[in-house]
Amino acid sequence: GGKGIRVAWHRQDVEEGFPAVRAEAKASFGDDRIFIEKFIESPRHIEIQVLGDKHGNVVHLFERECSIQRRNQKVIEEAPSPLLDEATRNAMGAQAVALAKAVNYDSAGTVEFVAGQDKSFYFLEMNTRLQVEHPVTELITGLDLVEQMIRSAYGEKMAFGQSDLKINGWAIESRIYAEDPYRKFLPSIGRLVRYDPPAEGEKDGYKVRNDAGVREGDEISMFYDPMISKLCTWAPTRIAAIDGMGRALEDFHIEGLGQNIPFLAAVMDEARFRSGKLATSYIKDEFPEGFNGTTPTAVQLDILTAVGAAMQRVYATRARSYESGLIGEARDEWVVAIGETRRRVKVGGEDGAVAAELLDEGRTLFLTDIDWRPGKPVFKAVLNGVAFTVQAAPAAEGFTIRHRAAKARVLVLTPRSAELHDKLPEKQAADTSKLVLSPMPGLVVSMDVTAGQQVREGEVVCVLEAMKMQNIIRAERDGVVKAVNAKGGDPVAADEILVEFA
Repeated sequence: GGKGIRVAWHRQDVEEGFPAVRAEAKASFGDDRIFIEKFIESPRHIEIQVLGDKHGNVVHLFERECSIQRRNQKVIEEAPSPLLDEATRNAMGAQAVALAKAVNYDSAGTVEFVAGQDKSFYFLEMNTRLQVEHPVTELITGLDLVEQMIRSAYGEKMAFGQSDLKINGWAIESRIYAEDPYRKFLPSIGRLVRYDPPAEGEKDGYKVRNDAGVREGDEISMFYDPMISKLCTWAPTRIAAIDGMGRALEDFHIEGLGQNIPFLAAVMDEARFRSGKLATSYIKDEFPEGFNGTTPTAVQLDILTAVGAAMQRVYATRARSYESGLIGEARDEWVVAIGETRRRVKVGGEDGAVAAELLDEGRTLFLTDIDWRPGKPVFKAVLNGVAFTVQAAPAAEGFTIRHRAAKARVLVLTPRSAELHDKLPEKQAADTSKLVLSPMPGLVVSMDVTAGQQVREGEVVCVLEAMKMQNIIRAERDGVVKAVNAKGGDPVAADEILVEFA
């Protein structure tokens, strides 16, 4: 799905895209035949789930909206669609059923459409299989599609008709991918050092379901699809399902490789997504510069401050118990530094509760019901009466704390250390202007330059493949190639030097 697609705006795009598409198709499916079609900008992707039996019965199980995509790969799906009214839903369903009946279809399948914002729709293709996103349909209909496929294959007659099917509530699916959103969503490989998904079941008015094929300790390689799991939530309304997804993502913890959980959390909080004004161009429209996390809100700043102060208090208390007395300091006044923000706090409290008095703001942050200990990556507590969950861990300096999509380095310093810290010079990044680095782990498909060759900005340097997707690496400057450090067929790591310029 979505592999081997290129949009050609210019002749050069055709010349470069044609062989790349054929190669991707060959690698993924063993078939390099391709076809060309008109490109429609900013449509919505809506599909109808159909189900048939061997007795000529076919029904549709309503629609799924799959418009949140990146590189033609679905990222977030939901059922039903926020676009469709009853008349359009019935018209699309009727066409999907007619198609399935015309070919005597007798299993679960999906009829996909491109839809305009005016509710016009156009047939795209039919997938004669179970789709990745089938759980959202199961959640709103109460049907087990795998069970129904088996019953149909066994020759059983469908036990229900179209009039028996109703939409109940709203379901959202987030695909947890092994990719780094902070590096333009490039594939990420490695071992799942920690894999701790949220608890499944119903609570607080929403349901959580997580379909996964991995376990903690498994290896995610460059040779297969990047999906780790499918996280779904159901609730009576769309906004409640979105809010439930946000909380479920808070509770999902993965270590060992890059993953897109912070990005998914950002989408759940984003106003356009919450309003339902979707398009396949949504990610490009709303994150044109890529994803770099979100700026902490005032509430999140309080959470980061309180958690940092609480963690520092635990570590300082532990340090005071060491006979050497070399680690930690017996004090209750600190400066919490988050980015450019400095907050003087006075920290006190008892087991399971912390009070962080903001000395310059005249208010106190009360943390209660703290569920955390050193070494535990998830910190749960209640701040001034509101429950929250963050991912928190000690860093080389201070703590790294993430609440939903807001990730920050939190320093908890003595007042004197804070004064000196602000006078330290900024660390300078290494000069890589003469190097072409591999943006991801992968396999070199072709090396298109040689030592001594004159290269112009924008020309193809090499092609990398990872997780069945090919990526063209272009020169970012004019220059003469000094050295080539890889050849076709070589595996390369992220940030490995591929080509050096003189």
